[in-house]
Amino acid sequence: MYHIKKAKFEDVKGILDIYNEGIRDRIATLETDEKDLEYMSKWYLTRDRRYAVLVAKDECGIVGWASLNPYSHRSAYRSVADLSVYIRRDLRGKGIGKRLLEEIDKVALENGFHKIVLFTFPFNQAGQKLYRNMGYREVGVFREQGELDGKRVDVMAMEKLLGVKENGDQ
Repeated sequence: MYHIKKAKFEDVKGILDIYNEGIRDRIATLETDEKDLEYMSKWYLTRDRRYAVLVAKDECGIVGWASLNPYSHRSAYRSVADLSVYIRRDLRGKGIGKRLLEEIDKVALENGFHKIVLFTFPFNQAGQKLYRNMGYREVGVFREQGELDGKRVDVMAMEKLLGVKENGDQ
């Protein structure tokens, strides 16, 4: 069994390994170059504490992670966070992403966020199913937004208002 907790510096290597799996798999990010420990350490150490990183851990180590990231440098968007979620390849579809999203919502509210946005590939059906089940809605699709392996790819934007029930009540 695994538990969710705020990441510590000692978790960076496990976060890096799972992120690089996501880069190799080409289903979760437009990044194509795998990252090294120096890159990921800097990513972790230079974050504003408001932009939390959570990890899912079991007895063997990190099995998934989620982070709140800046959406924009403009103060008007201070209450909006961008989301990243990565699960170890052999454990995808086992409920870890759901647990991470449940916890990241709580942390986001505690840290003054009102909304979370994310960007996913339209062909990532498993990810979209998870996000929809967790209250995210599709905002739209950016046509040919990025390039991946020499091909232009679409990117779907999704959003979730925190503390708002499906019927719009707070």
